[in-house]
Amino acid sequence: MESIVVILVLAVVSVPVLLLVVLVQLGSLRGRTRALELELRSLRAANPASRPEPAAPRAQPATVRPVAAEGVSPRTSETPAPPAASPSAAYTPATPEGPAPAAAPRGPEAAPTPRQRPSGPSQPGMFDTATRFVRRWFTEGNVPVKIGMLVLFAGVAALLKYASDQGWMTLPLELRLAGIALAATAGLAWGWQQRERRRSFALSLQGGSIGILLMTVFAAFRVFGLIPSGAAFAISLVLVAGTGVLAVRQDARALAVLAILAGFLTPVLVSTGEGSHVALFSYYALLNLGILAIAWLRPWRALNLMGFAFTFGIGVAWGVLAYRPEHLPSTLPFLVLFFALYLVIPLLYARRRGALRRDLVDGCLVFGNPLVSFALLAGLLDGQRMPLAFAALGLALLYVGLAWTLFRRQRYTPLAESWAVLGAGFATLAVPLALSARATASVFALEGAALVWLGLRQGRRLPLWSGVALQMLAALALLVGFSATMNEAPWLNPGFIGALLLSAAGLASAWSCRQAERDTAALWFYLWGLAWWTFAGATEIDRFAAAPHHATLWLAWLALGLGLLGLALRRSTFGPLPWTAVALLAGVVLATLGQMELLPHPFHGHAAWAWMAHLALGVFALAALRDAPAPAVRWALGLWLLGWALAVSLGLTHAASLLAPGSGWQPAAFALPWMAVLAGVLFAPGWIGVPLRHRVALWQPQLASVVLGIAGIVWLSLLTHPGGSQPLPHVPLLNPVELASAGLVGLLAAWLWSGLAPPALHERRSAILPAVLFITLSMMTLRGVHHFAGIPWSEAMLRTAVAQSSLTLLWSVLGVAAWILGSRRGQRAVWLAGAVLMGVVLVKLVLVDRQHLGNLAGIASFIGYGLLCTAVGYFAPAPPRPPTSPTATAPEAS
Repeated sequence: MESIVVILVLAVVSVPVLLLVVLVQLGSLRGRTRALELELRSLRAANPASRPEPAAPRAQPATVRPVAAEGVSPRTSETPAPPAASPSAAYTPATPEGPAPAAAPRGPEAAPTPRQRPSGPSQPGMFDTATRFVRRWFTEGNVPVKIGMLVLFAGVAALLKYASDQGWMTLPLELRLAGIALAATAGLAWGWQQRERRRSFALSLQGGSIGILLMTVFAAFRVFGLIPSGAAFAISLVLVAGTGVLAVRQDARALAVLAILAGFLTPVLVSTGEGSHVALFSYYALLNLGILAIAWLRPWRALNLMGFAFTFGIGVAWGVLAYRPEHLPSTLPFLVLFFALYLVIPLLYARRRGALRRDLVDGCLVFGNPLVSFALLAGLLDGQRMPLAFAALGLALLYVGLAWTLFRRQRYTPLAESWAVLGAGFATLAVPLALSARATASVFALEGAALVWLGLRQGRRLPLWSGVALQMLAALALLVGFSATMNEAPWLNPGFIGALLLSAAGLASAWSCRQAERDTAALWFYLWGLAWWTFAGATEIDRFAAAPHHATLWLAWLALGLGLLGLALRRSTFGPLPWTAVALLAGVVLATLGQMELLPHPFHGHAAWAWMAHLALGVFALAALRDAPAPAVRWALGLWLLGWALAVSLGLTHAASLLAPGSGWQPAAFALPWMAVLAGVLFAPGWIGVPLRHRVALWQPQLASVVLGIAGIVWLSLLTHPGGSQPLPHVPLLNPVELASAGLVGLLAAWLWSGLAPPALHERRSAILPAVLFITLSMMTLRGVHHFAGIPWSEAMLRTAVAQSSLTLLWSVLGVAAWILGSRRGQRAVWLAGAVLMGVVLVKLVLVDRQHLGNLAGIASFIGYGLLCTAVGYFAPAPPRPPTSPTATAPEAS
């Protein structure tokens, strides 16, 4: 009950806080509406002859001060209307951005074309009505009082919970569960009654009622032990079957999904661990037969996928936990049955979808069913290769026969092609079951690349997809046999050579697709080749190099990749090549971070040679990017600067650690290169862009944004440091960490107020900089608590009363100051910022003090806060409205 109260309080508080933020957008819409009403009123006042005689005029409040419409001139009221114009023609909507009309039209033919209006008012929908009601409730009237009432409601709810804990209201457990079940049954009956008039409401009510009934049965069995497992299983089965019938009768897929979900989870929830797997799989077979029957009537793909996932998922879980070889005779028939069911269900799905649908083939079931079933069969047979080879051959014959049958019917051609590919795949799979894994991988990789080239040259899908499948099987074979290469020579073993062959096959297939102008397929093959090239280097480094040298060898491997990429960039314009440079440079950054963990500094020992190679080959690759697209070049140059700045930062940090170990001088030294790079990009970009200096000036704003993001990461790292300044005492704002933070914040301000920031951020600089300062001040407060209160700098400090009180005091002072300042000066944005911050403080109080909701003191604190918020609402009831311009008040004064 305590968790429910906390969730209720959070839900109640978060809605008004978020809606206060939306007020800024709503204010613009309300201002435009008032402007249109004002212009219509002024036009009618200036032209009484054209004013229609209303049957029942609506009185306008005399106290409303309308907002002026932008672009409306006061001379509009002095311009006579055309004598033959209708009242609708006399009204011309004001355009906020357009200029005022210079003169009135001379005759009826010059009158502006009136905007067409609907003949009658449209009836708003239920959602629109509810949205307007909620918006008015949270944006009109006394918002703080409403928040206070909601908090009072939370306090009263906590009081009721306290009364329940004290035993003031008690009922027998059986009676309470029976009441819940009775209420859910009544809701189900009412939902069935409302199925024709309010379908959405009725289906939601039925689903919720059935879920409550199932959870009640589960609670009665598992939690309270009131009913035996057999009775719970039977009741759940009846509910599941009934839900399925309701779903089919009402054509409600959501109910069917609920029924299948509950059906598969019922034996899991009511199981005592003593049941038979035969009974479990028999029950699942009945459920899958039900799914098959529904698939005969309805093309509900989500239902089919859920049944497949639960059947094989729970089957795999049982196999891992409880399968033994003696279970093979009793489990193999069920595996065959489930495979057959989900072989037929995609055919029924295609039959119900129609011949012209693009999603005729359910690929998840068509390809997932044989692959998962064959994998489970391999587990049941415990890796016996000859039975698996015969099984693969049998599946190949089955799928080829089905494909041959369906090819006669043109509407099933996509499904037939899929089954033909599966047949060819299983026929190919039978081969490596009797051969060496590494030999199979090499042969399959080269054969797959050749088939891809042949399929593209002939324009046939079957060879193309067969080549793809062979490369996949080659990868699988290599992974299976890779452990056999553990004791072989580095760089010259079959595993490494096989991985390089797979990489070469993928890159060759990408080249073939590129020549055939299939850029999407070329991209996937290119990524496949890069993945295996990375795998080859990673496995060799991991198996044959000592741990301290891993990061250095990675740096050398990536530098080699940059050199090869530079050659490719000079001979090809393939789009992913520049982004590959970005990825390699990002890998250099990660390798540098690895050196930080394994070496004293990045240039220690032989690592300096790797950095020299990276410098030479990196400049070679960057020079090849001179004609590449600007986005990739920006990121490449940014990551190039990031890698070197990171390495230099780590070197300076190591030097600072030798001079003053354990102090804040180390993070300050770490931040210096980043500040230098950011300052160079902002104020002297020419020297920072080598070897792409001639292009830096073209996209200096974008590069500045990238480097600023890097500096933001450094700023975040400074936030988490305790900020010691040994041997000097800790002085707020004048210690190394906070000085470095202040420098980064100053560079951020310079970027926001310069012409380099994006327009969207430049316009919001008055909000971004205060937010950054707010975070910085909060961390400075915690840092002061750490030093002056003697509390260790860790996450446990956030659970102390001193830290929480300090943060609450800081945030409350800022929030109240902004709230009062915005109200007094009429600055709406400042008032809203203070209101949001006060809402955050309220949420913090609820989260931190929720353990006190079980006693009267905690309840009194919530009620007292609500009364206090209500009192504040009495003195500052609403946010200040936007100021009314003199143009808007001129017609009213006249």
